[in-house]
Amino acid sequence: MKNTILTLQQRKLNQEKITMLTAYDYTTARLMDESGVDCLLVGDSLGMVMLGYQSTVSVTMEDMIHHSKAVARAAKTAFVVTDLPFMSYHTSAYDAVYNAGRLIQEGQAQAVKLEGGQAFCEHIQLITQASIPVIAHIGLMPQSVLALGGYKVQGKDYNDAKKIVLDALAVEQAGAAAILLECVPAELAKLISELVSIPTIGIGAGVGCDGQVLVYQDMLSMYAGVSSKFVKSFAPIGEQMKQAFKDYCAEVKQQQFPSANHEFAIDSDVMAKIKSEFFISHQG
Repeated sequence: MKNTILTLQQRKLNQEKITMLTAYDYTTARLMDESGVDCLLVGDSLGMVMLGYQSTVSVTMEDMIHHSKAVARAAKTAFVVTDLPFMSYHTSAYDAVYNAGRLIQEGQAQAVKLEGGQAFCEHIQLITQASIPVIAHIGLMPQSVLALGGYKVQGKDYNDAKKIVLDALAVEQAGAAAILLECVPAELAKLISELVSIPTIGIGAGVGCDGQVLVYQDMLSMYAGVSSKFVKSFAPIGEQMKQAFKDYCAEVKQQQFPSANHEFAIDSDVMAKIKSEFFISHQG
């Protein structure tokens, strides 16, 4: 059966951990879906890992819709969440609802994710009123990295920790269906997960969250960027891919590929006639 926002809520009630990975294309999303991943996040991280941008702020609505459609086509069971990119919802609550609607209608997402706590509660409330589930992203918010002073753990002192707790309570009250906590101390994330009735998904937020998410290029060692402390490599796929590409190049250059096993045959009489005809034509 297709996972829904109610499925995730039930997971929390049953104390069953939720699994989420980023996905940006049909082939990878299909493999994840068939592997039993609960949720696929079409994150604006695609700006860096798929498009080569320096940060997520260059990602557009068109980028998100394009990749979201591909992932949605592959997700037979997994719940698909798509990010609202930078400046697609900051300008007004109207823009937030309009662009969230585009991700659902054109991108075929089942929910949208936006970065922000108390300051975006009106946006969350209005998007929810439009029957679109919202996942609120708090803690470290990559779209706000310039204002935050870089990619660093959030909530380590009293005031910052209290703000994150208040953000979590506020977005829940505004109607958020789940909360993503990024780069938050594990004990703080565990407390928030106990305080709110909606699921929490952690990335760099410890085991106490209701679920976990990672960028799949990170967990497969495919991305050449700086690896964060919270990332675990589950397989050296990046190195395996590079070796396969090198082997391919070597075999082509040495005429080992394609071999006879990879070729198609033609009847010798047909080939003889073709050669004769074109040889005569050439001589003429």
